[in-house]
Amino acid sequence: MTIQTHDFPDVAGAIRNPGNPHHFMVPQPMTERVRVFVGKDLIADSCDALQILEIGSKAYPPRLYLPARDLRSELVQTSRTTHCPLMGHAAYFAHNGAEIGWTYVVYDFAKVLEGRIAFWSSKVRFEIGG
Repeated sequence: MTIQTHDFPDVAGAIRNPGNPHHFMVPQPMTERVRVFVGKDLIADSCDALQILEIGSKAYPPRLYLPARDLRSELVQTSRTTHCPLMGHAAYFAHNGAEIGWTYVVYDFAKVLEGRIAFWSSKVRFEIGG
């Protein structure tokens, strides 16, 4: 089944790209504690995570965004940058030389992501609850 963005005309709480209303995200506060690990290293520990559901040219995997204040390990900013017309300009971070996550310098309409870091689910392990 192919998901079309017109299948989601009025999603409650959606933040839409002003230049393309079919590109949007839906922030959902997590009610449980979220911890992020690389191997045995605790990277972040938060009770204030957001799950972001994004629809654009496709439905993207849900991503967890944690406040930067909840980092428990030092991350090093890499030279890589990208741009998203919905979220803003992204800066990427590494742990022990491996890129594991990113943050956005956000647009005004995407302030919900300000000061938050997301992680590649293929490069970290999430523990939810507890």
